Amino acid sequence: MAGATTAERDGGRRRPDSGPRPRPPERRSPLARLRPRRPRPRTIVVLVLAVLLGGFGTWALYGSDWLRIERVSVHWSGGQHRLTEEQVLRAAAVPEGSPMASLDKDAVRARLLERLPRLASAEVVRGWPHGVTLKLTERRAEVLMPEDGGFTEVDGDGVPFGRTEEADAGVPLLELELEESASLRRFGEDRIRQEAVSVAAALPDALRGSTRVIRVTSFDSITLELSGDRVVRWGSAEESAAKADALEAVMNAAEDATYFDVSAPSAPAASGG
Repeated sequence: MAGATTAERDGGRRRPDSGPRPRPPERRSPLARLRPRRPRPRTIVVLVLAVLLGGFGTWALYGSDWLRIERVSVHWSGGQHRLTEEQVLRAAAVPEGSPMASLDKDAVRARLLERLPRLASAEVVRGWPHGVTLKLTERRAEVLMPEDGGFTEVDGDGVPFGRTEEADAGVPLLELELEESASLRRFGEDRIRQEAVSVAAALPDALRGSTRVIRVTSFDSITLELSGDRVVRWGSAEESAAKADALEAVMNAAEDATYFDVSAPSAPAASGG
């Protein structure tokens, strides 16, 4: 009689057919896991080239004579200017001979604007490999204020910025004769001066050229003295553009008049003559 089968010996249960058991993962000691891997030769070459190129670039920018400041030029915008190139270069103090990459453009610009109040704007431009350009714009005098035998130049923002010994043709004089009043206490001299300057800036070229004096006694009392002994009551600086248009219209309508009132631009008036 045949012997019992494997299934019978196992109580009728069939064991799953298992193949070769997988090898357990190789255990590495903690020290072995901390040990750095050896870099590949290609990685070493790339790192060496990067270091060499970086070092060469730094040397080229800062250590070589290839990219150093050799000349500084001045470029003016806005037409005429009074500052000389020598004054500008001295104020800018650009370190010639130093590496171009180390040029502090903001510091040069700050020196120019601080040392030369006549400048309205300044821009510092690198011109690789050896040049630096200073692009400058001077302030324009809208009025002149008589002072100590000369004249102080005042720009369109009411900022005094320069001095001249002789009055410029076509630039009106600003006479501040401020009376003690509530408007002076409220607005202050600087604000009133700025308002008066805005009147000069609003004048068309023809009127500006014939305006000799802008006389101010308070915030809302501005008077223009024109050539030919003509006087214009302007009032405050409000609606200056409309007042300029009204003045031109009433002057054309009353050519022989010597007194004009445009303090209310919608109803200008003329008399005299």
